[in-house]
Amino acid sequence: MTPNEIARLQAYLRKTFGNDRLTVMAPAKKGQPVEVMLGEEFIGTLYRDEDEGDVSYNFNMSILSEDLPSVAPAKGK
Repeated sequence: MTPNEIARLQAYLRKTFGNDRLTVMAPAKKGQPVEVMLGEEFIGTLYRDEDEGDVSYNFNMSILSEDLPSVAPAKGK
């Protein structure tokens, strides 16, 4: 991805999620995915896809079950 694409994606994500702490980081080595950070925490990767001249970007966020908060059961159940 070009630096211009990375900057545009970062602006889009910040506006869409209403959070200026989102940062899109260029990969350390060529061929690696672009990383998305929330503050200091890694939250996912961005991939560029081009098919017959159409360009799209895919955001992949993995969530570990151990990171999920516990939820109290609903009343009456």
